[in-house]
Amino acid sequence: MWHDYLASQPAQFSGEESLPDVDGFGDSRELADELIALVLDGIKRATAGLVADYEAAGEPLPGPGDHWVACDGAGVPRAVLRTTEVRVGRLDSVDDAFAYDEGEGDRSREAWLAGHRAFASRRGAALGIATGDDSMMAFERFEVVWQA
Repeated sequence: MWHDYLASQPAQFSGEESLPDVDGFGDSRELADELIALVLDGIKRATAGLVADYEAAGEPLPGPGDHWVACDGAGVPRAVLRTTEVRVGRLDSVDDAFAYDEGEGDRSREAWLAGHRAFASRRGAALGIATGDDSMMAFERFEVVWQA
């Protein structure tokens, strides 16, 4: 998928670009399937990750212009995404517009907070850290630049 995308943009890429991050959304197969479907349907155009997850993996935070390959719950590549904006802030600093753009649930800030508090709690437990409203998040907006 990545190489097909590069070939479709010869003026933009030399063809020698390395494979970007390949990852799914969420922290379960079911959630990954649900969220990639929202991306492919044009609903989801934002995501948020726990900064501690990036730190634990030794990975840099995403930045504008970065690409990544989004997979479904089985690990099958479904879309190439390009990051358009990243803001780091407390979990509870999410605003209505970002919650809406993330496209989950009823798209409200309240629903976003409930879902992401639970997500941060699960990820924190896996990392052995406490999480809460003061947990730092990477709020990322993206565009779909190629899809299967």
